[in-house]
Amino acid sequence: MNGYTIAVVGATGAVGTKMIQMLEQANFPINEVKLLASKRSAGKKALFNGKEIEIQETTADSFENVDIALFSAGGSISKQFAPEAVERGAVVIDNTSAYRMDAEVPLVVPEVNEEAIRSHKGIIANPNCSTIQMMVALEPIRKQYGLDRVIVSTYQAVSGAGVSAVKEMKEQAQHMLNDEPYEAAILPSGGDKKHFPIAFNALPQIDLFTEDGYTFEELKMINETKKIMGDDHIKVSATCVRIPVVSGHSESVYIEVKEDGASVASIQELMKNAPGVELQDDPDNQVYPTALEAEGKKETFVGRIRKDRDLDKGYHMWIVSDNLIKGAAWNSVQIAESLHKLKLIKTTN
Repeated sequence: MNGYTIAVVGATGAVGTKMIQMLEQANFPINEVKLLASKRSAGKKALFNGKEIEIQETTADSFENVDIALFSAGGSISKQFAPEAVERGAVVIDNTSAYRMDAEVPLVVPEVNEEAIRSHKGIIANPNCSTIQMMVALEPIRKQYGLDRVIVSTYQAVSGAGVSAVKEMKEQAQHMLNDEPYEAAILPSGGDKKHFPIAFNALPQIDLFTEDGYTFEELKMINETKKIMGDDHIKVSATCVRIPVVSGHSESVYIEVKEDGASVASIQELMKNAPGVELQDDPDNQVYPTALEAEGKKETFVGRIRKDRDLDKGYHMWIVSDNLIKGAAWNSVQIAESLHKLKLIKTTN
């Protein structure tokens, strides 16, 4: 075969640009890359493997002869165009929340549940960024000892809210340092009534609130964890916080295992051997993961593993990953690699 034709929908966005970069490192043959975006971005150009490619407006006909379509342009765009892509023979890997909880759509982290891809009916969902890194770290523990409870508090980067949010944060910081007036128009959620500055701040709200006081971001982590692990009985709770970091989500995770025999040393050993995980856990020498160090890297970094002082089967850990890379673009490309490896896709031309 000569290679696949890949479409990137949302090619000018924060995740879309990373998808293009990650495709350059993909472990499958690529014949052509089509870059798609909104009408206002059409005509702009981007580089793929040193070659300049013109960005096209996304239409239904854009997916003719496309083998794999990576979507990251918002849920409404996925709802509108993913079925059009599937109808024309493409397999869609969707990075939005549009299809994640659809019972007919596999929700996939390749290190965790790659085999779920086999059940796809044209669309495969990429989980929420904060869910992905937690699943990569927790799945080896679940396999070995079982998991009864997960309680996570996230410290999420502003890039998760898009390029404009990062720009606003930097402008706010500069204005504050200069003792000048500043504005907040985006965070914590563009669709909510009030907006607060993120510079030098921490906002305990990501997305809108639901009736029971959880945000949609928190419910994503709760529901997606259960779906990916295939266990509705795991107790999961989340508190999601936005902090003034450009890229790299950090998570404080508490778990309770089911089986006896776990220890800090045994969990560390599991992390050393887990695919996609890099253990950074030497508190005596101040070795632990940080968002700055994780930026631009594909791995999920784990450290601060310690036993709960009151519960025998309780453990705490610190998990960090680049939300735009493993949390979005790289996980999507890994799913495409899995499609190729499992021989689940054929070229349309």
